[in-house]
Amino acid sequence: MYRIFLVEDDETLCTLVKKHLESWGYEVTAAENFLDIPGEFIRSEAQLVLLDLKLPGFNGFHWCEEIRRISQVPIVFLSSAADNMNIVMAMSRGADDFISKPFDLEVLSAKVQAILRRAYSFGTGADLLERNGAILNLGSGTLNYQGSTVDLTRNELRILNLLFSQGGKAVSRESIMQMLWENDDFVDDNTLTVNVNRLRRKLEGIGLGGMIVTKKGLGYMVL
Repeated sequence: MYRIFLVEDDETLCTLVKKHLESWGYEVTAAENFLDIPGEFIRSEAQLVLLDLKLPGFNGFHWCEEIRRISQVPIVFLSSAADNMNIVMAMSRGADDFISKPFDLEVLSAKVQAILRRAYSFGTGADLLERNGAILNLGSGTLNYQGSTVDLTRNELRILNLLFSQGGKAVSRESIMQMLWENDDFVDDNTLTVNVNRLRRKLEGIGLGGMIVTKKGLGYMVL
């Protein structure tokens, strides 16, 4: 079952599109917070985005660029402003298609099916994890925050992956070392401290100082 993230502020149209695509077997998540589209996109784990152009706050062009910073998921614009300039601007910002409103729901589902088939016939994209606006890309080994990106070493990526996946819960040093040990890298207590300190410096460099905290007697956690 493919997952679709629908960004549409017209509640009536949003409901119609959501119900129609769900009737075709898709799992559809509709945006609720129009000021945190990247965060909602990541949490939806969507494989395709349907994006309105005119939205509260920032427009669809802005959110298309923000999603493109972290993912190559197909993006399709849905808009009544389907003049040549807007279509060209959408494509230049990373969109894959532009569907003019009003549209036939059967045509929409046919286009969605075709785009998904082309995009995922050879497998899905990279996994993404999000924590308070920080986006961990497991495929590229990078961390993105407010437009800044930092490259991570293999151990740094594994450490952040484990901390992010725990949803704000403390992870013991022993658990982290065991995780790294299982991946054929011997890590003693001092080596782990060096890795965490280096990772903290990288996070501080992109505005995430204090993201990894030490919980005395428990281990590490991300805020």
